[in-house]
Amino acid sequence: MAILSSEIAQPLIRRKATVGPVTVARHRRNAMIYAAMCIVGLLPTILHMSPETQAAGLGLWIPGGGFLAVGGFAILLFPLTLALFAIAVFAWFGAGMVIAPIIVWLGAAYLAGEMAGEQVWFLAPYLVAGTVAATGVYFYQRQQARKAKELAKLEVRNRGIGAALAEAIEVAAPAPAIGERELTPDDLAASRYALDRALQPIGQMNGYDKVDQFQTAALRYQINHLGYGLGMLQCMYTPSFHGYLSQAQRNLIELYLDRRIWGYWLWESAWGHLNLTDPDPAGKDNIMLTGWFGIQLGMYMLNTGDRRYAAPGSLPFRRNKHRVFHHDAHTIAQSVLKNFLDSEFCLYPCEPNWVYPICNHYGMTALVIYDRLFAAKFVSSVLDRWLENLDAEFTDYSGSVIGLRSSLTGIRFPFPAGDAGFAGFENCFAPDRAQRLWATARQDLKYILKADASGAKRLSLPGKGFDFGNYRPGHAGAYAMLMDTAREFGDYEFADAAQRALDQDCGRADDGGVLRYSKGSNLANAMAMRARIHRRDDFRRTITEGPPDGSLRGPILSDARYPDVLVAHAFSSGDDLDLVLYPGSQPGRQEIRVERLRAGARYVMRNGSEHAFVADSEGSALLSIDLRGRTPLHIVPAHG
Repeated sequence: MAILSSEIAQPLIRRKATVGPVTVARHRRNAMIYAAMCIVGLLPTILHMSPETQAAGLGLWIPGGGFLAVGGFAILLFPLTLALFAIAVFAWFGAGMVIAPIIVWLGAAYLAGEMAGEQVWFLAPYLVAGTVAATGVYFYQRQQARKAKELAKLEVRNRGIGAALAEAIEVAAPAPAIGERELTPDDLAASRYALDRALQPIGQMNGYDKVDQFQTAALRYQINHLGYGLGMLQCMYTPSFHGYLSQAQRNLIELYLDRRIWGYWLWESAWGHLNLTDPDPAGKDNIMLTGWFGIQLGMYMLNTGDRRYAAPGSLPFRRNKHRVFHHDAHTIAQSVLKNFLDSEFCLYPCEPNWVYPICNHYGMTALVIYDRLFAAKFVSSVLDRWLENLDAEFTDYSGSVIGLRSSLTGIRFPFPAGDAGFAGFENCFAPDRAQRLWATARQDLKYILKADASGAKRLSLPGKGFDFGNYRPGHAGAYAMLMDTAREFGDYEFADAAQRALDQDCGRADDGGVLRYSKGSNLANAMAMRARIHRRDDFRRTITEGPPDGSLRGPILSDARYPDVLVAHAFSSGDDLDLVLYPGSQPGRQEIRVERLRAGARYVMRNGSEHAFVADSEGSALLSIDLRGRTPLHIVPAHG
C-alpha cells in the first residue's frame, strides 16, 4: 500500500473559527446597518410624526412593511413587495445587479409614504416587528439545522478519512508517458465534436447553446471548456502536431474577444459597480472571464511555443469603434493577481459582490501556468494567504468548500458545489490537499455506484438532474465532471462507471464520425470530450509542465486537411517525428506537411516500407500518404 504524506493523512479537523474574520466583520457591519435602519424607521412612530413618515419608516424594517401602515388594500402590496424583493435578490445573484434589492426596498418605503392617509394602522408596528422576528427565527433555525448536519458529516468524514485516502491512493493508476499516448477511434470521434465548433470561421457559433451571458450557460464557459479539451489533447497526445489543432485553439481565443462574449460586463459594471465610463473586462472583479481565459491562453502558448498573445495589446476587447480595452496574456494574469491581493477575502468576485470559490480555483490555476510560461512568481506571492482564506472564509463545518458568498454582506448563498469539482484544480497548486478532496468526494459518492444490466459498475445520480450549460434536466455535465476528476487522480474504475452512465443515459450519438451526447448541452459535451481522453495527472501536467522539450524543438506535423486526416499521435524526441493517422471518412491518399526539419537534409518516412525525401530550404516537406485505417508513420533522418 502507498505511504501517505503527513499532510494528507491528517483528518479533516474543524478549524477553531468556523466563520472567518472577514465574514464576521461583514456580518457585524450588516447588523449595524440594519439596526440603524430599524432605529431610524421606528423614530417617526415613537415621535408621532406624520403618517407619511411613519409608513416610510416602517418600510425600512422589512421590504414592503410600510404598506401595512397604510392599511386597506395596500396591505396586499406587502407580500407583492416581498416577492419583488426575492426577484431582485435573484437578479443580484444572477447578474451582479447590486442596486436591484436596494431599489425595491427603499422604493417600496417611499411609495408607502406617498400612499399613507391621515393616520397609520395602529397594528402595523407590531405586525412589522413580528414579521421581522419570525423571519429572523426561521433563518436562525435553518442555519442551526444546516450547521448540525454539516458537523455530523464532519464526524463521519473524520472517522473514515484515513481509510478513504488509503483506498484512493491504492486504486490510482500511474501516469502514462506522453510519448506513448495515442487516441482511440472513439477519442478521435469525441475530439471532432470540439474541432467542428472551434474550426468555424471566427464569429460563427453553430452548435453553441445561446441562453444568457450572465450565468453558467454563457458562451464564454463553452469556449473555455472546448479550449481546455483541445489544449490537453495537444499536450498529452499530439504535442508535435500544430496545423488545424493549433488553429482551432487560436480561433477560440479570438472568438473570446467578440463583444457578444464579454459584453455582459458592460451591464454588470453599470448596475454592480456603478461604473458607466470604464468597464474594463479585465479590471476590477470578473474572474469568470480573466481566470478562465488565462488557462486557455496559457495552454495554447505552453503547447506551441507561440507567444503572439504575450505581445502588448494582442487581445483587444473592442467596445465600439471609439473604445478598445487592450490586453494580453500579461495583463490578464496581472489582473487576477491584483484582484487577489486587493480583496479582503483574497478570493474575489465574478459578478460584482459574489465570490465563487470555483472561479477562483480557475484563477489560481491560470497563475500557475503563467508562472510556468514566464518564470514569474505570482503564485508564491499569494497562495498561502489564498489557501488560508479559502479554509477560513469559504469552507463549511463539514470541511467542504462552499459554493458562493457575498463579498459585500458575507452572506452564504445556496449554490451547488462539490469537493470533486475543486480537486482537479488544486492538483495543480496544492496536490496534497487535492488528494484529500478527491478521497473525500469519492467516499461521499460511493452511494451512486450501481450495477447495470450486465453487472458492470455505473454511476446513477438521483432525480432528473440539472445541466448548467442550458438549464435543462440532465446529468451529462455531472457525469462528465466526475469522470474527468476521477481520471485526473487515476481512478479509472470510477471514471469508467461515469462513462457508462453517460453512454447509457445521455443519448450517445455517433453522427458522421462525431461522438456527442444529444441529452447534454454544448458545455457538457465539451467536458465529456476532455474527460474521455483524460488520464492520471493530465490536467496538472498540462498546466505545470507542458510538452517535452523534444516536441517543442523537433519536427512537427504542420498541416493536414480536416477532417480528412485525423491525428491520433504526434511526438518528437528531437530529431524524429512519430505519427499515427486515421482517415476522417474515406480511406485514400492525403497530403501532409512536415516542418522544423533540417534544411536540405535527407529523411526517411517509414510505414511498412521506406520512402526517402529531402527537406526544402526552409526545413519543410510535403508528403503524400495512403491512409487506410490506423496508419503509423515514423520520420527519421537518413543515415549515410
